[in-house]
Amino acid sequence: MLTVDLAAPAKPISPALFGVFFEDLNYAADGGLYAELIQNRSFEYNATEQANWGPTSFWEVVKTGEGDGHLSVANSRPVHVNNPHYVVLNVTKPRDGVGLANRGFDQIPLEAGKRYEASFWAYQAFMGIKWGEGDQSRPMPITVRLEGDDGSVLAEAKFTISGRAWTKHSATLTPTRSAKAARFVLFAHEQGGVALDMISLFPHDTFKGRANGLRRDLAQTIADLKPRFVRFPGGCLVHGAGVHAYYDWKHTVGPVEQRVEARNSWGYHQTMGLGYFEYFQFCEDMGAMAVPVVTAGVCCQHSGDSPGRGQEGLPMEEMPGYVQDVLDLIEWANGPADSKWGAVRAAAGHPEPFGLKYLGVGNEDAITPDFKERFAMINEVLKEKHPEITVIGTSGPFPDGEDFDLGWEFARELKLKMVDEHYYRSPDWFWENLERYDSYDRSGPAVYVGEYAAHESDRRNTLRTALAEAAFLTSLERNGDIVLLSSYAPLLARREHTQWHPDMIYFTATEVFPSLNHTVQRLFGENAGDSYVTTRFEGDPAAGARLAASTVRDSATGEIVLKIVNGEDTPQKIVTQFAGAAGLATSAQRIVFAGDNADLVNADGQPPVVQPKVEMVSVSPKFEYTAPANSFTIFRLRAQR
Repeated sequence: MLTVDLAAPAKPISPALFGVFFEDLNYAADGGLYAELIQNRSFEYNATEQANWGPTSFWEVVKTGEGDGHLSVANSRPVHVNNPHYVVLNVTKPRDGVGLANRGFDQIPLEAGKRYEASFWAYQAFMGIKWGEGDQSRPMPITVRLEGDDGSVLAEAKFTISGRAWTKHSATLTPTRSAKAARFVLFAHEQGGVALDMISLFPHDTFKGRANGLRRDLAQTIADLKPRFVRFPGGCLVHGAGVHAYYDWKHTVGPVEQRVEARNSWGYHQTMGLGYFEYFQFCEDMGAMAVPVVTAGVCCQHSGDSPGRGQEGLPMEEMPGYVQDVLDLIEWANGPADSKWGAVRAAAGHPEPFGLKYLGVGNEDAITPDFKERFAMINEVLKEKHPEITVIGTSGPFPDGEDFDLGWEFARELKLKMVDEHYYRSPDWFWENLERYDSYDRSGPAVYVGEYAAHESDRRNTLRTALAEAAFLTSLERNGDIVLLSSYAPLLARREHTQWHPDMIYFTATEVFPSLNHTVQRLFGENAGDSYVTTRFEGDPAAGARLAASTVRDSATGEIVLKIVNGEDTPQKIVTQFAGAAGLATSAQRIVFAGDNADLVNADGQPPVVQPKVEMVSVSPKFEYTAPANSFTIFRLRAQR
């Protein structure tokens, strides 16, 4: 029997229990959530990212008719010191135009009638022959064009470039027909040279219509989860490639042409177009809290091609400056618009504070003396100057072991409010650990389950993994007084550019493919609560069967939400009793997510193999329900104590 004890006092639990974790992995940002369609727009790609990459990667010289010319890479007078490289388009024989073209991240998809912002920075280097005579008073005529697969012109705009001051030029282009794999081309039409940088093609139709915003369909798929928070930008990403190459939030704010681009820890490029302002804005647009992560003054223990022994700490004489950077982050997020860093936020269009409450310090770090010394230094200053901020500590990359034990010991020593736990384990592990948090010390730090996923041996997103996670999430609801936040990982993966499996949401340039795991996360996000109602299995069929259940109250709707997970390959009869109900609705909304085969996996471009079925059903204080094989069931109904 499954008993829901409505007479017992409901236990307050975290209303922010279910969130998401975004790491720029698998081309999740550039080529993914960030809506920019041009690849290597500022000519900053380099061989530290991919051995065959350089400043002109993904660009090609275009010569029409008998025209001729070439590109050269320059750094003598950049748009901004933070953006050092640009190109000079040298036209020796213009004919119908000589230029450069870009095909984006695998392809540039365009929709007829949709608007796209084409922009670039330029100055007139010379007219005529570079070392010869030329009329420098004449402007350089430029055409920006969108071309279809067959070379046909879909849209174009014309410009003139004059003078040696870097100037931004832009125009709205509206393609006359759709193209899945278009080409962006910029032509020069006179003999001479023009310097170019930050060549961009951006859809107007971004998530919430934001400038420099997010790809709408991907962002909406994340928003559909109804996340209460977003952890970003990593993960391992925040460590960067070494102790002085960490992810610096200051490099990601301000005008995009002034941001500091960098090698991604996962072997590709970050434009930082998706930076801290855009992350915080995305959180706000979804009604989610921002949970940024910064390093603890050390690099990853795997840095420098030295797995397990590569951790290094910032020199202690540099730590005060680094701590000040962390304080500046809080001022940027929460400070008044007339403060130094609050003014930077306000200049970007957000004079009101963002209301930062949580800050992750460190990620999966080896708990060494170097780490502890620097973490303690950061924590002490934050505790003194910003006691309103919850500092989240780290306990290594595993749910047990030396770093896990040392991390928790250190967190208790510092009296931290919260500790981040990570685990990527088999579906069996999740079922076997449903009682993991039942015995956690309620007087110590709370828990953030920052990264978790059930992994098959072949890394597929099966129904089996999704149901194992659903079962585990019921245990987090039961322990929502000590586990305050949780987030699946990783979130996004671009097909053909994926470094890690499994992921929650897969995508291409034109399509989005949510996994079965995404469906489970969405169902929990849509059916969350803010207090837990005692729920327990007694006797058969719980003995030996993979069954899990939880019940929460949603104070916003006045409903109770009962969740039941059946991890068995056979249906399970469950007698459910609502004990102590003074008033119980006679009908309930029932949502059933079930499949005959636990090996089911969604296929790209096909309808989901398992979809939730919603219906109204009759209920009573005691009723029998047969949970289908491999199922997750939700009952929503009104009940009074």
